[in-house]
Amino acid sequence: MRLGIVGVGNIVKWCLEALTMTENVCCEAICVLESDLELAKSYQSKFAINKIYTDFNLFLADPAIDFVYLGIPNKLHFSYAWKALQANKNVISEKPFTSNYDEALQLTNLAKDKKLFLFEAITTIYAPNVLLMKEHLSRIGQIKLVQSNYSQFSSRYNQYLAGQVHPAFDPAMSGGSLYDINIYNIHLSCFLFGMPEKIEYFCNKGFNGIDTSGVVVMQYPDFISVCTGAKDSASPSQTIIQGINGYLKLASSPNIARSVEVVIDGDTQTLNENEFDNHMVYEMKAFNDMFSRQAYDECYKNLEHSLSVMKILTDARNKAGIIFS
Repeated sequence: MRLGIVGVGNIVKWCLEALTMTENVCCEAICVLESDLELAKSYQSKFAINKIYTDFNLFLADPAIDFVYLGIPNKLHFSYAWKALQANKNVISEKPFTSNYDEALQLTNLAKDKKLFLFEAITTIYAPNVLLMKEHLSRIGQIKLVQSNYSQFSSRYNQYLAGQVHPAFDPAMSGGSLYDINIYNIHLSCFLFGMPEKIEYFCNKGFNGIDTSGVVVMQYPDFISVCTGAKDSASPSQTIIQGINGYLKLASSPNIARSVEVVIDGDTQTLNENEFDNHMVYEMKAFNDMFSRQAYDECYKNLEHSLSVMKILTDARNKAGIIFS
């Protein structure tokens, strides 16, 4: 699987590092702005990238590229993915998949019409320890409450307070805590339990109307899932799934998923199937596996999951009055 990567941010660096640990996947080319050429050249040297482009159209015309990976600001995911699919390229789009549900649906329909692979790069649903949680859910009996907290003080929050707005805090770039950080909690809940019956979103807003932290409450038929995400403050990140026989605890944020504790009648079992420190390795292995087997049905099943999450994100944002300009 030969990737063409768009962007040079931290997520791209982590992706390139993950590729060094993923068999049969490589970066063929990188596409960047003229202003990012020097950084792209340093990546080219370090990660043995064959080509650098500054023209997206020329990049898309490269026959050596199987997949276009988008590591760019949220707002640009839809337009770049649409253009790549139209050029008959398979696409991996970083989370959040798009800015809203309608955009995600359009991309999904286009990928299916053209029989192309389209993935949301969301590490949570490919993490070995999240898969372990799913395996052990039945052990804790009827579920009553799910609590997920992913809170991490942003290195750019003080700059935001001073009026310097980066994309992660910019409504015009589809930023905010819900889309940037709480999305992992929501993906986890939907992956384990499916679509909730009802949602609400309560959030703290900054001076430009963006959510800097907040809580999504998702009502399922027999239990409640509470998803907390913050970029303006910090706390231990974890998920606890409470059942009548015990509980499961994911020790860390759901994008990392470091280990799982299974606690039944006071007895604790700690499980960990992680092999790599770079948590992006698992999703890249999964994408390559589906691509090599031409497993479109599996890809499109995962797209339905991403659509469910995008519907929740869109509804939550609308209910909170967060407007993406």
